Amino acid sequence: MSTGGRPALVGAELDEAEALVGRTPLVPLRRLQSRTDITVWAKLESFNPGGSAKDRTALAMLRRGWADGSIGPGSTIVESSSGNLGVALARWCSRLDLPFHCVVDSKVNRPTAALIRTLGGIVHTVDRPDPATGDLLAARMARVRELVGRIDGAVWLNQYANEAAIEAHSGTMREIAEALNHRVDRLYVAVSTTGTLSGCRRYVQQHALGTRLIAVDAVGSVLFGGGRADRQLSGFGAGTVPALAAHAQPDDVVRISEIDTVVGCRLLARREAIVAGASSGAVVQAFLRDAAQLPSGTQVVLLLHDGGVPYLDTVYDDDWVRRRLGVDAAQLEQPPADGLER
Repeated sequence: MSTGGRPALVGAELDEAEALVGRTPLVPLRRLQSRTDITVWAKLESFNPGGSAKDRTALAMLRRGWADGSIGPGSTIVESSSGNLGVALARWCSRLDLPFHCVVDSKVNRPTAALIRTLGGIVHTVDRPDPATGDLLAARMARVRELVGRIDGAVWLNQYANEAAIEAHSGTMREIAEALNHRVDRLYVAVSTTGTLSGCRRYVQQHALGTRLIAVDAVGSVLFGGGRADRQLSGFGAGTVPALAAHAQPDDVVRISEIDTVVGCRLLARREAIVAGASSGAVVQAFLRDAAQLPSGTQVVLLLHDGGVPYLDTVYDDDWVRRRLGVDAAQLEQPPADGLER
C-alpha cells in the first residue's frame, strides 16, 4: 500500500468520522409503563452511522491506534465481534483503506455478517466452541490470534481490553447528563465487553453524579460472577470475563432470560414504536422489574445499544423463537409484570 500523503489524509478522515458519531437522540418513553410520576428516557444509539453504540468504540480504538503508531498505512485490522463492532470497524476501515478481518461465530445475525462483507470486511465464522471451555468467544479469540500470526501487518484492536472504549463511552454519559441537567437517577446498560458501562461509570465518578448504574446481563453469562450456560442471542452477555470488566463496577446487576429479552423487544416495538436489538429488550425488562418500586420523581435512562432490523429473523420472528427458545407466539403474549396490556 502506498504511503504517499496517506497519514495526513487519514487524520482528516478520522476527524470527519468523529463529527458523525454520537449526539444520538434522547427520547421520552411515555407508554412503556403506567406510572406518570417518574420520567423514562431512551438513548437511541441506533442513530450512529453504523447503527449501534459500537461506532463510538470502533472510532476511538482506531484513533488511539493511529495516534500511538500501532496502526499505519500498511496495517490490517483484525477483531472479534458478535456483530455491531464488526459493522462499525468495516465502515471506518473502508474509509481509511485499511483491510479488515472480522471473526464472528455461528450465532451472528445473518444480515449483520452480510453488511460487514458489503462494507469490504472479510468475515471468518467460528462454528465450534473452544474445546477447553465450551465457549464460542474463546474460540473466536483463538481464531483472532491465528490470523494475527499469519497476516503481515495485522493489528488486533482487542475491544475486550482496549481502554479507548471507556473514554468513548464517557462521552455517551456526558451527552445524557448534559441533556438532563446532570440529573440522572438510574441508567440501565446492557453489558458484554463492559466498555459502555465502564465509560459511563467514569463520567459519573468524575462529575460526582448520584446516578445508579444498572448492568443488564444475560442469564448464562459469566460477567459479575454469573454462571455459564448456553445462549442463543448475540449482542450481550459474555462467556469469558473481559479485562475491561475491572473498570465497570455497577451498582446492581440484573440478569434477564432470553425469553424475557424477546418479550422486552416486542413490548418496546408495540408500545413505543422503537424496533431495537436484543440487548434493548433485556434493558426494558430490567427497568420494568424495578419500575413499581422507584421513588416518585425518579429520572431513568435506558441505553438502547442498536436497532432491531438485523434481528427481524430472530428476536422478532415467531418461528425462530419457537425453534430456538421453545416458546410459541401465544406464550409471548402473556400480560407483562406491570399489568399493562400489550
